Amino acid sequence: MNENIKHKATRKTRHRKQQRLKKFGFLVIAVIVLGLAGTLLFNAFYKPPLPVAENVIDISADMGGFDKDEIRVKVGEPVTIRLRSLDNSHHTDGGGKHQWAVDDFNANVVAPPEGSAMTTFIPTKPGTYVFYCDICCGGRANPTMNGKLIVEG
Repeated sequence: MNENIKHKATRKTRHRKQQRLKKFGFLVIAVIVLGLAGTLLFNAFYKPPLPVAENVIDISADMGGFDKDEIRVKVGEPVTIRLRSLDNSHHTDGGGKHQWAVDDFNANVVAPPEGSAMTTFIPTKPGTYVFYCDICCGGRANPTMNGKLIVEG
């Protein structure tokens, strides 16, 4: 009878150890899943700041349009446009790419999805010119995908 009690006690101890091991395993898996989810969410929503540069005009574009609808520059001075696309490659209209172009100065730059690109040009004559994105979002017809480049003399 005494041996039977020892056997039951050993089984209970073994069972408790297995339960603790299962709880620990579950906890480890939960921490890994939550950490991975947090990393994915952070990467999806965090947009790192662009490096600071002199004489560069930063413009961001997404499916809602450009963040600036008017840009002022001086005639004869080089202008560098750094275009940043905030959309990812899963957008069906344009694949997340955006464009900034001014036909009168042959200025054209296309930013990749969630990336940036630059172009430099020299405005040669004063006036008001249209800049636009013609890759997606209704192109030039969309009022949020164009704006005014004002070149002052």
